[in-house]
Amino acid sequence: MATRSLVAGVDSSTQACKVVIRDARTGTLVREGRAPHPAGTEIEPAAWRSAFDVAATRAGGLADVAAIAVAAQQHGAVCLDGDGAVVRPAILWNDLRSARAAEELVGELGGGETGRRAWANAVGVVPVASFTITKLRWIAEHEPEAAARTAAVCLPHDWLTWQLASGQASGGTHLAELATDRGDASGTGYWSAAAGDYRLDLLDRAFGHRPLVPKVLEPAGHAGRTLDGALLAAGTGDNAAAALGVAAGTGDVVVSIGTSGTVSAVAELPVVDPSGTVAGFADATGHHLPLVCTINAARVLECIAAILGVDQEGLSTLALSAPAGAGGLVLVPYLEGERTPNRPDATGALHGLDLSNTTPAHVARAAVEGMLCGLADGLDALRALGVPVRRIILVGGASRSEAVRVIAPSVLGQPVVVPPPGEYVADGAARQAAWALEPTAGPPEWPSPGTETFDAAPRPEVRSAYAAARDHTLDRHVLAPRSST
Repeated sequence: MATRSLVAGVDSSTQACKVVIRDARTGTLVREGRAPHPAGTEIEPAAWRSAFDVAATRAGGLADVAAIAVAAQQHGAVCLDGDGAVVRPAILWNDLRSARAAEELVGELGGGETGRRAWANAVGVVPVASFTITKLRWIAEHEPEAAARTAAVCLPHDWLTWQLASGQASGGTHLAELATDRGDASGTGYWSAAAGDYRLDLLDRAFGHRPLVPKVLEPAGHAGRTLDGALLAAGTGDNAAAALGVAAGTGDVVVSIGTSGTVSAVAELPVVDPSGTVAGFADATGHHLPLVCTINAARVLECIAAILGVDQEGLSTLALSAPAGAGGLVLVPYLEGERTPNRPDATGALHGLDLSNTTPAHVARAAVEGMLCGLADGLDALRALGVPVRRIILVGGASRSEAVRVIAPSVLGQPVVVPPPGEYVADGAARQAAWALEPTAGPPEWPSPGTETFDAAPRPEVRSAYAAARDHTLDRHVLAPRSST
């Protein structure tokens, strides 16, 4: 084991499992593998383990790896019985069935501004359908037998790390070995990043009893070893891992455009936002990661590309051929409801159609600008809480689009730094694994060649037109929510 110099980073995301193998000292990518996850908003956790096994095999195996860290999609609710068996399929972050449960939980602490402030002060977040605590309330109300059988609750990264630990196979006596980290725990709704502790009274309120919860490890902590003897690092949630993967420091804002869109900033101090727009998460290094999340991100571009009959490169070419502002055409991209603003029943809308802008190019431009405007609203929310914005780092699958890279500075209002395409969440996990091998040294400083900077004059008129269309759309949905049929 002493001769091993490789580490593995795992990204168990909504869509797939990615495994990267890197040199622990230099960060050099040695090999990698990938395997898909089933579609849907709930999933049998066994599918995560199966995908991991396939991805690890495709990455050449892990027998020569000294340490492994697992990063995964946040918020998913994994319920285990006393023997460690999964009680029901895990409900994922993007499942909005618990929207009413979120409203109930806010109401139970006073409702309105009072309730939102109480939650924000307690745990740094205000319940919305994405968070684990609302999913647990939904299970308690709709599946009471499943709730009663639940002896432990954990998150996707916690469960997969536990599966990789050699001791878990012995069953229920090892539920106490479940572990998590600050970054992922801060997205549950029952752990406070500011206080550094669980609020089990809130978990009890939501679920009706207090199941076992994972112990929260330090950023360079250990969660056990695999059967092959590899050290298991603490792991973390995907957003914290992405920040670690691009080596974001204080004042850096990471705008990630993947299945969801996130705007997160590494900050020294916690934030409290009673509106619930900004979640007071923790990062994977001991700092804080105030974060704004939109449900509608890269899939907006995929949807519009399909409508226009082009691929992503074709969509980018069309968008760049249209003028800024798309000739007055504005897309409000709430195609799957929305989390920010918290309107799970919302639908998308096209505004400003006329004979001059009903072209594929204008529609493509409106799609890119609309998606970016939603993220720019998140950036504004961070600034409003006093979070410093020194530079913007643009990552995620959609950052590979030339149109996104070129248009982003004009919408976000300042230059953007774009690292070379990569698996930033898995890379962040690999960096954490290397840190776990030498916990007193801090995260390793790995070089990141190939970073580009994009700049363009701000276009406030694009933001203004979007804001008017957004507000009109939201007003409409107050009167006419999305049909449930």
